[in-house]
Amino acid sequence: MAGHFELVDAPDGGYRVRMLDGSGSLMAISVTFPTKRAAVAGIAMAREIAGTGLIRDFSSNGAGAVIRDRVGPVSSPKDNAAARAKKMSGAARVVAG
Repeated sequence: MAGHFELVDAPDGGYRVRMLDGSGSLMAISVTFPTKRAAVAGIAMAREIAGTGLIRDFSSNGAGAVIRDRVGPVSSPKDNAAARAKKMSGAARVVAG
């Protein structure tokens, strides 16, 4: 299941955007935007960056290196079980067919 974005009031005025994963766990929270319109534009920018942006490793031993490996989303045990069931049903069709 896909995650979603939430617009919330910022404690100092304005709005923030929370990004939650499919199970409702917080993945990120934005800077404060002055208006809802600006917050929605921020979501559009986050979607663009998430889809095309490089991963730069600025951890203590990363030295700013770009990580080029393709990394898929982390899936939950429930997602893994559904994928296995789907794969098994497809394999059964091949054997039967």
